[in-house]
Amino acid sequence: MTQKPNILLFVTEQHRGDCLGIEGHPVLMTPNMDAIAGAGVRFTRAYSSCPTCIAARRSLLSGQFPATHGMVGYQEGVQWDIENTLPSVLAKAGYETCWVGRSMHQYPPEKRFGFEHMTTLSSRFQSDYMNFFQQRNPDDWEGPWGTGVMHNDWTARPWHLEEDLHPTNWTVHEALRFLRDRDASRPFFLVVSFLAAHPPLLPPAFYLERYIRTGVPEPVAGDWAVPPPDGGKGMDVSSSRVDLRGEALLCARAGYYGLLNHLDDQIRRLLNPVCGIDQMTGNNTVVLLTSDHGEMLGDHYLWRKTMPYEPSARIPFLLRAPQRFGIRPETVVNEPVGIEDIMPTLLDLAGVAIPDTVEGRSLLQLARGEKVEWRRYMHIEHAPVHHSLTDGKEKYIWFAADGREQFFRLTADPQECRNLAKKPEETGRISYWRGALINKLKNRSEGFTDGTRLISGRPYPAVRQAGRGK
Repeated sequence: MTQKPNILLFVTEQHRGDCLGIEGHPVLMTPNMDAIAGAGVRFTRAYSSCPTCIAARRSLLSGQFPATHGMVGYQEGVQWDIENTLPSVLAKAGYETCWVGRSMHQYPPEKRFGFEHMTTLSSRFQSDYMNFFQQRNPDDWEGPWGTGVMHNDWTARPWHLEEDLHPTNWTVHEALRFLRDRDASRPFFLVVSFLAAHPPLLPPAFYLERYIRTGVPEPVAGDWAVPPPDGGKGMDVSSSRVDLRGEALLCARAGYYGLLNHLDDQIRRLLNPVCGIDQMTGNNTVVLLTSDHGEMLGDHYLWRKTMPYEPSARIPFLLRAPQRFGIRPETVVNEPVGIEDIMPTLLDLAGVAIPDTVEGRSLLQLARGEKVEWRRYMHIEHAPVHHSLTDGKEKYIWFAADGREQFFRLTADPQECRNLAKKPEETGRISYWRGALINKLKNRSEGFTDGTRLISGRPYPAVRQAGRGK
């Protein structure tokens, strides 16, 4: 019988899909993430179907789309009961399962969802990281949040303490601890979940200074984008609308890139060929790297996530596997994929049956370069704001409150600077996408459509009754 592969899943936080060196980023260095793609496959059109933390992680754990698992926006403190999760199914198949790092963002926070081991970092609850931190600094109960640069802010500064106290260093250290102490008679499923590149923008000084020295790309602003009044002066530094310029822009982007570059160096501790994961497991480990959603980073005068635009919704999705799985190095796949596809893909690689509750699809055939009939588009939504459809070449956005539409040709306008929704020559394409969204939403209980038209202004709460077609 073929030995089951080990599985190492890296989950970065708030990581834009274009923020990889292999994506052609002009300054950001991510050679170790790039090497995952170089040894395997890069999915260039991977999307978060609900670009926010709780919903995205529900999709990761369940393989279900937001309308099915019930979280279609952002709301904390909502208990979620589900039987077939990715770790629970793998555990039944004999895997030792472990989650290390940034919490699963589910409630209650101590719920395991099938993970045998959990070592977590949380900003809202006492966690293993804060216990570790306070052992080193008994009088410091704020940890990373003690600098005045906070959870969602665009402000940035260097990490203020020893580097081994940084959440990124700690996360990798705890992953290595699990690998050292694991049951070597069983395959493992290890999730290494990072706080970076979610604010606070506190990379170690070297990484912040690197991008201040190199400079950063200017943000883009579409013909539809509206700046905040008075350049955003007087607005909270965590506002979702910004007009960053000068040093504010330089430091915000340098802080964000610095967090990712630092993270990239740290995962080298797990992926290096001398004493890394391949040496530990005899080259029998699947490695997948993805994120929950992206970050607007000042593009179109926007900050944070939730929006359907590429900086917020498109995510990195890199996969390498042992040679026997037939994934050729440097494979590139341009089909639209999502977080929901992670569970069936990993179960497929593990030779484990995919439960009927899973809605995502295995990407293994695509990764092998095989011809397969694929989905036409990804549906992206976030209550109470929008429903959007994209095939990676075009994108249609419908704003649920007032019915506004946007339409972008991503192949010609990848930064979504030209809204073509009112161009007469695009009437046919917009009608096509509008019809596709009507069909997608026709069974939704919120009443977004009567089957012939989209209906704006309907109640659109973040939490809905879970279940297909409800």
